[in-house]
Amino acid sequence: MRTIHTDEIIKNVKEMCIEANLRLSKDMEAAIRNAREEETGTLGKQILGQLCENMDIAAKEEIPICQDTGMAVFFVKVGQDLHIEGISLTDAINEGVRQGYEEGYLRKSVVSDPLLRVNTKDNTPAIIHYDIVPGDKLEILIAPKGFGSENMSRVFMLKPADGVEGVKNAVIQAVMDAGPNACPPVVVGVGIGGDFEKSAILAKKALTRNAEQGSPLPHIRELEQELLETINQSGIGPGGLGGRTTALAVNIETYATHIAGLPVAVNMCCHVNRHVTRII
Repeated sequence: MRTIHTDEIIKNVKEMCIEANLRLSKDMEAAIRNAREEETGTLGKQILGQLCENMDIAAKEEIPICQDTGMAVFFVKVGQDLHIEGISLTDAINEGVRQGYEEGYLRKSVVSDPLLRVNTKDNTPAIIHYDIVPGDKLEILIAPKGFGSENMSRVFMLKPADGVEGVKNAVIQAVMDAGPNACPPVVVGVGIGGDFEKSAILAKKALTRNAEQGSPLPHIRELEQELLETINQSGIGPGGLGGRTTALAVNIETYATHIAGLPVAVNMCCHVNRHVTRII
């Protein structure tokens, strides 16, 4: 039985909050730079160039890539042979978020009650999804999520008879309805299967997958490619001002579902698709 103290978890989470907000992952940075080279629209190419310049300035000056430094979303895998001592794991993660957002001078965007709207002033609490897995390690993935794109997300409770065409129509409808409001170019996370809430979690997790890697399932990988091509023919373009680059990637995750259901969730993220993973 391996033991780690929550002080180590707090330190790592603090660092991850700052790291995620200052620098995009290599795959996302490459996707944006490649899109700039391939974009044929004059205005679209100019906007993508500005996004590249923004990334460079953020990294050099160590300032956030986007003013919306997001609500802290975590996917945490806890090894069943790991013992955690100190405070609770959830409290440790939230303490890391508090320290990270304060010491990193990151915008605090969380309110304690959805109706009373009082800011917590430290960007807590975080949203945390846990999985218990074999082993004695702790894997923490942070994905700070801005709400310009989050507000454009959708869940469709389709009928099994709607089939793959129904799935395609749902995803395309969500992207078209979002238009410029999701700050394109976007990454489109899609969750298919499970139930109402599982499909949404799948869609959120899909956003954290490497943008250069398609699904390991051939039929899903083919669907991802088809949807990406269709979305990029929509003409929405960078910033919603026209062009061929509306989406940088379409990532789909699937799960088993009920014989009477076909849940589909679409969770979009703007070009600032932030995620950092550490294993302790």
